Amino acid sequence: MRQRIRPVINQYEFTLPSGQPVCFVEQARFKFKEDIRFYADDSKKQELMRLKARQRFDPNARYDVTAADGSPIGMPIAVLRRVIGLIPIIGGFVDWVPIPYHFNFLRGDQVLGTHECQKWKFRDTYTLDFSGDPSRTIDRRLVLATAVGLDALQAR
Repeated sequence: MRQRIRPVINQYEFTLPSGQPVCFVEQARFKFKEDIRFYADDSKKQELMRLKARQRFDPNARYDVTAADGSPIGMPIAVLRRVIGLIPIIGGFVDWVPIPYHFNFLRGDQVLGTHECQKWKFRDTYTLDFSGDPSRTIDRRLVLATAVGLDALQAR
């Protein structure tokens, strides 16, 4: 996952290690209610899913992941809300503090996947590796929504 540098909007590209595009994500900043859209590519002709806040102006808002038609995917992202609550706030400068993200997705002691921020990159770049879950027991759409939410909802 790579973030594109844009002044008024967050945009993300997901690619496979081969460079093949997986999806394109867009989040308008300064919205009253978060509504992040996932598309097949940056033409934005085919919407795949949404990550949407249930409340307005609420740092503890709950989020739903839905298909483009509004049907729920998995369950609400309560985990995302809890993880964001763990991000340290240092004075009023949290937006400028680089936070080294590394998350393991576990089932018992088995590591199903990892989410890791690449250090020393100009733009936010993350590596998602779910090779520990070859039978795809975790819905990959929820993995994408969590990855974008962890970055986009920091308000940087």
